[in-house]
Amino acid sequence: MLPSVTAVQALPDYRLSLTFDNGEHKYFDMLPYLQFPVFRRLQNPGFFGLARIDYGTVTWPGEIDIAPETLYIDGVDKIGLA
Repeated sequence: MLPSVTAVQALPDYRLSLTFDNGEHKYFDMLPYLQFPVFRRLQNPGFFGLARIDYGTVTWPGEIDIAPETLYIDGVDKIGLA
């Protein structure tokens, strides 16, 4: 079973700073996903900043969410990154 997201912070350039329940910290770049219709509202930086945690993943108002598996597998470890 993959870890759940326990904390999120929306960063500039449509990145997410994530903490998982196994203690790992990762960055996730949402920019490539903004072309998909379900995520188009996130192109508004103010709306993107409304990211929060529900049920172990990142969500936004309007029932927008992204699979925690995607965040974990495609996220980049924070160690050594700025």
